[in-house]
Amino acid sequence: MHRTIDPTILYFGTPVALISTLNDDGSANIAPMSSVWWLGWSCMLGLGSMGQTSDNLIRSRECVINLPSVDQVAHVDRLALTTGKNPVPERKQQWGYRYEAEKFREAGLTPLPSETVAPPRVLECPVHMEGVVHHYRPFGKNVSANVFEVHITRLHVDDALLVDGGARPHVDPLRWRPLIMSFTRFFGLSDEVHPSRLAESPFMTFAQQGTPAVAGAR
Repeated sequence: MHRTIDPTILYFGTPVALISTLNDDGSANIAPMSSVWWLGWSCMLGLGSMGQTSDNLIRSRECVINLPSVDQVAHVDRLALTTGKNPVPERKQQWGYRYEAEKFREAGLTPLPSETVAPPRVLECPVHMEGVVHHYRPFGKNVSANVFEVHITRLHVDDALLVDGGARPHVDPLRWRPLIMSFTRFFGLSDEVHPSRLAESPFMTFAQQGTPAVAGAR
């Protein structure tokens, strides 16, 4: 039996990302978020408009989308309820946020130079995606948020996650253990629950050999 409900937010969770951007004084900011999805080499980010990251993306149009694994959960959690915006917006003060200028130091993370954009990568994260903002706009009803379309310009993946095959190395899903946030709580992946027909199909063969393909287009 299903019940009709009216929750305050529809948020069932996605992988956690650490978005690194540059503040207007050139210092680095990183922010945890998990309203993110990908298609091809483009990414959509949903961010609250009151945060410093949203301001930085609008101004500089550059970022790095760093994906932590479950091993970095404590680092991510240290950034909870911190903001790079000073003064802290009144609403965020009510939610318990505080200003933190040194986000990398606060999280115990290490900045690493990027190759195609100015913001730094996060060394400890197994996946780094450098990107540029192609488009942004206000998003949602009764919510202060922006949606950003980011085009990935460079991808860096820890060698321990890679399988060499075909024309391109690819990520082994059995080795990749993303950090997931669901209803504001942290989770990891369980074991594979069922064989995937798509994973064994010509679609993936073509994709690994470099043939253009769009995942999810059926």
